[in-house]
Amino acid sequence: MLRSNREKQQAYELVSIEELVPQDHLLRKVDKYINFSFIAEKVRPLYCEDNGRPAIDPVVLFKMIFLGYFYGIRSERQLERDIQTNLAYRWFLGLGLTDRVPDHSTISWNRRMRFKDTTIFQDIFDEIVLQAIQHRMVGGRVLISDSTHVKASANKHRYTKEQVLQNTRDYIDELNAAVEADRKAHGKKL
Repeated sequence: MLRSNREKQQAYELVSIEELVPQDHLLRKVDKYINFSFIAEKVRPLYCEDNGRPAIDPVVLFKMIFLGYFYGIRSERQLERDIQTNLAYRWFLGLGLTDRVPDHSTISWNRRMRFKDTTIFQDIFDEIVLQAIQHRMVGGRVLISDSTHVKASANKHRYTKEQVLQNTRDYIDELNAAVEADRKAHGKKL
């Protein structure tokens, strides 16, 4: 039996996205301890309040980029697709089941143009990490990794300690490379 759009809408309203995201989901923990409200104040000087179309909420925009970074999604186009289908991502962003996900090109334009010559990504990332440290979600531990595919010669008395720094710049560079590749593939200007 086919349902009308109104009947479908009513069926959606019977289901709460809150109920669909497991209580032990990692994003619930992030949402509980990390207060993203500081983002609005931090980016206020980069937005014009009385000119142009209404902007996507910058907290949503940066939370989308956070999801991409957090889950290793290296393409804004893929990030948009994943948010469309992942209930936990939608819940984290405050989107309902029928809310439209911001377009990947909007994320890209803001990242490449509005925030181009700023340290805003690093500043926001640093604040998130500080909050995570305060809530003991992360620590300043040393991570040692052997990722070669050869037989290991493990000797607890002989090893190299190395501190690896990863910052948001690397992630942003990867996103830029993905945008350029996508534009080339679709015959668009770089």
